[in-house]
Amino acid sequence: MRNAFIEELVAAAAINDKIVLVVGDLGYGVVEPFATQFPKRFFNAGVAEQNMMSLSAGLASEGFHVFAYSIANFPTFRCAEQIRNDVDYHDLPVTIVAVGGGLAYGNLGYSHHAVQDYALMRVMPRMLIAAPGDPMEVRACMRYLVSNPQPSYLRLGKAGEPCIHAEIPDVSPGKWLCLREGNEDVKSTFLSTGAALEAVIRWSIDNPRTREFAVHTLPLWSMQAKAMQPLQVKNWNRVVTVEDHLKDAGFGSWMLESLAEDSSLISRVSLAALDSKVCGMVGRQATLNAANGLGDLPRSI
Repeated sequence: MRNAFIEELVAAAAINDKIVLVVGDLGYGVVEPFATQFPKRFFNAGVAEQNMMSLSAGLASEGFHVFAYSIANFPTFRCAEQIRNDVDYHDLPVTIVAVGGGLAYGNLGYSHHAVQDYALMRVMPRMLIAAPGDPMEVRACMRYLVSNPQPSYLRLGKAGEPCIHAEIPDVSPGKWLCLREGNEDVKSTFLSTGAALEAVIRWSIDNPRTREFAVHTLPLWSMQAKAMQPLQVKNWNRVVTVEDHLKDAGFGSWMLESLAEDSSLISRVSLAALDSKVCGMVGRQATLNAANGLGDLPRSI
């Protein structure tokens, strides 16, 4: 995902001289193509993430579209006040790029577990969440964000994620993407966001219950996109939201809030998310996901 991000950013910056990249003294081995090609639009703010976010807001106020890049917890929780007051309040085109969403850095422990970031970012009134599930969705989200500068949160995995889509999909806020329709008798679907898509695919491999579920993803969502959800949920008897995030205040909660005006639809939705015990665990991403609710998905909901 990181490679897809930087390739899209470099391509966009070659056309748009208002695109800027700011990092918090990391991203080495990833950001060099941008820094080399556009040195005057690359800033290393050092290990000072709050300053990095205010710097980004200042650049954005002067007409730049700023991409502020760091490991997931650092440009979010450490910068919560700056995001709220400097970026979101002033409706500035800053894209907060969080690498290592979910448990991608699970072997570094709780300080690097990004499992509460949706909860924080989705309550910012103007914030658009971009949570791509594979490198193709990264490219699609990047193209949307570049064409629609706004306060946004781009949540990436780390590296090595498989391409699930055969080509770059067409994305827009609130729009479900279909990966597998199933046959005409299928009335249940998984709806994943972010890297949780990989957990759905892992479960689907050689599992006899796979044919009981269609598969959709939702890469772009926000407060404003809630209005679209009832129309899409109505097409299914059962929707299982899947996220590599704690259940409280995450993607599934966002979906239930979207259906608050129609109780008949709420009963169709089940949530598959990470158990809070993961906060005290250290290990590989796949191992932690499987042990904390994203292994046998139908059994975990």
